[in-house]
Amino acid sequence: MKKGNSILNSLLIRTLLWAAACASVSAHAEEQKLGVDVGKTSAFTKLAPAEDVEKMALTQYQQQLDEARKKNALAPDDDPQVRRLRAIADQIIPHALSWNPRAKNWKWEINLIVSKQVNAYCMPGGKIAFYTGILEQLKLTDDEVAMVMGHEIAHALREHARERMGKSQVTNGIARVGGAVASALWGIDPNLTESVARSGANLLTLSFSRDDESEADLVGMELAARAGYDPRAGVTLWRKMGSASKGAPPQWLSTHPSGKTRIKEIEKNLPRVEPLYEQAKRG
Repeated sequence: MKKGNSILNSLLIRTLLWAAACASVSAHAEEQKLGVDVGKTSAFTKLAPAEDVEKMALTQYQQQLDEARKKNALAPDDDPQVRRLRAIADQIIPHALSWNPRAKNWKWEINLIVSKQVNAYCMPGGKIAFYTGILEQLKLTDDEVAMVMGHEIAHALREHARERMGKSQVTNGIARVGGAVASALWGIDPNLTESVARSGANLLTLSFSRDDESEADLVGMELAARAGYDPRAGVTLWRKMGSASKGAPPQWLSTHPSGKTRIKEIEKNLPRVEPLYEQAKRG
């Protein structure tokens, strides 16, 4: 009898351990499903050396700040809005590092420029700027600021500037040297550096494709959610954008997908990021 009980207990223990293992695997699988799926970075980024692009971005960023400083349009460090932006950035940036290995070494910086422009950007290397116009005209909540910031950071993490510059090299190269560009697709030609610099003469005005913009929306939404900001703010943000621009996108979104398209894509991906937001809230 005791032997029978022993066998039963052994079977029961094994059953419980098996069930626990299955639950653990299931939970892990569910965790793996969380977050957005945007694929790998474009191969075109290999044609524009990262160090050159980031150095160029730093130069342009400093020039932008110097110009604002001369016009007394660079908000001071103790400005409430500057402190607000930096506090939000402090929450988002730690979650950005896994998206790009070089981001761990970026000297992240965020500043506020006094201007009516409805604008914000993050340059390669983690140099972020917001304009007072986007904060004041749209009356952004912290959640909505996080969505804008996440979007702009996503452009830098996913190296969309390098991608566009790389594509420009291919376009110019085919016209100029034909077959030489094809060989460059399998490695970075050092002779491309000068032409990369020309194609990236102004990173501030570099436009991105609709695919890049949609990707930045989704990655930015995930970054904001992981940082504890409500991803549903993406919907209210784009509604505000639509109302403020009377249906036409503002300057910084002139080549971007329509607000309705963006809202539809955000709503479609909310189930993948809302659990991350709930986890972040629980701490």
